[in-house]
Amino acid sequence: MSSRNAYAAATPDYADFATAQAARALQDAGTSEPPTPEDPIEGEQRLSKWRATYVAAVDLLKANTGLLLVTASEAFFSLMNVAVKKLNSIDPPVSTFELIAVRMIITYVCSMIYMLYAKVPDPWLGPKGVRLLLVFRGFSGFFGLFGIYYSLQYLSLSDATVLTFLAPLCTGIAGAIFLKEKYTKKEALASIFSLIGVVLIARPVFLFGNHNRTEHLSFDAKVAHVGPDDPEKSTPEQRLMAVGVAMIGVLGATGAYISITAVGKRAHPLHAMTSFSSQSIVVAVIAMLIRKTPIVVPTQLEWVALLIMIGIFGFVAQILLTMGLQRETAGRGSIAVYTQIVFATILQRIFFKTTPDILSVMGTLIILTVALYIAMTKQQAKKKSSVRLSGIPEGALEEGLLEGLLASHTEDQGVKTTPEAPCDAQEAQLAQETRPRISDVDTGSETTALPVAEGSEDAKAART
Repeated sequence: MSSRNAYAAATPDYADFATAQAARALQDAGTSEPPTPEDPIEGEQRLSKWRATYVAAVDLLKANTGLLLVTASEAFFSLMNVAVKKLNSIDPPVSTFELIAVRMIITYVCSMIYMLYAKVPDPWLGPKGVRLLLVFRGFSGFFGLFGIYYSLQYLSLSDATVLTFLAPLCTGIAGAIFLKEKYTKKEALASIFSLIGVVLIARPVFLFGNHNRTEHLSFDAKVAHVGPDDPEKSTPEQRLMAVGVAMIGVLGATGAYISITAVGKRAHPLHAMTSFSSQSIVVAVIAMLIRKTPIVVPTQLEWVALLIMIGIFGFVAQILLTMGLQRETAGRGSIAVYTQIVFATILQRIFFKTTPDILSVMGTLIILTVALYIAMTKQQAKKKSSVRLSGIPEGALEEGLLEGLLASHTEDQGVKTTPEAPCDAQEAQLAQETRPRISDVDTGSETTALPVAEGSEDAKAART
């Protein structure tokens, strides 16, 4: 049988398959519905969501400006500590008081140059209303430094660090007592948990025993441990004295934080820095003279560079800390101080190749979680409606109050009056009777005494 009869040839409708596919596509396009354009309302809703997210993020940053400034200051403090630790590795080592003096001299000079250039009022002593607070800030700030420096001679670094970080907790309590700030349970618990995080990182001897635990720490006074005594060989009496002096340092740091918050924006941030730096310079120089501490003269370029870095990092850290505490309550602002040990752990890993252990990681996570929680749950302060009586003339105020009282009384009696109508004898008698009751007027926020002006028009009308 021939194959010609077995198979029938199938001829396609189109010789060009591409043309066939295009034709079918045209047919399908003719029968299908055209694509619907995007709904403008849906696009507007999507845009409004992005705008709302952006506004919420901006509001969150504005609400936590002080907290972010304090956190940034702790980062610069940690950078300063790295520079100091590097400096101590160069021979000859620098004494503690010389480091304080050099750092504060750079801070004072930079602060004064800026204030004189920017023509800040009262650059030398500060504004008249806050000069005592500025002096107290410098006085207490120096004792905060002295407490940790002295305690490091007889205590281990971890013990002294944990004692020093009691200052933020004490600051929140002191702010509630002296500044009448609201110190919530949330902030108190946050401070306690942050302190627990510090304990896990520092691991003091009295809780964790004696082991190598200081390699991953960095604190504002960590590298100042250049005293002649070995903390591990100190007597119980010396340790007890060191703990007492450390507590004085905690009180000094608390006083410094409280004074900065009390000054607020009534003074420029550099006013507080010049007060602190000038007093620290004087006391450091006196201490060097009493202890007969020799002055180490720089002999290497690296030595000079690190010393300048210490001064610059310390200056930036102090100004950020002051600006942050001026914009934040003492309790919330001091919680951000705990982040310094987090930055210290990170920088120790970067510059000194020290790997934190599991307890250090846990402590770091606790501190970061607490800081994030405090930032995200800030309660916006309710705006209190208050009447500023100083900007309102007494006569106009009394006249308006009397008109309101007269209108209220006459409406209760069913009598309609207009402001232009002259006062008759009955209204004058009513004004005379109600005048003593206007002495205490509730303004919505506080009770304010309103004196009666003898020369006002209402007083004349009442006498007639």
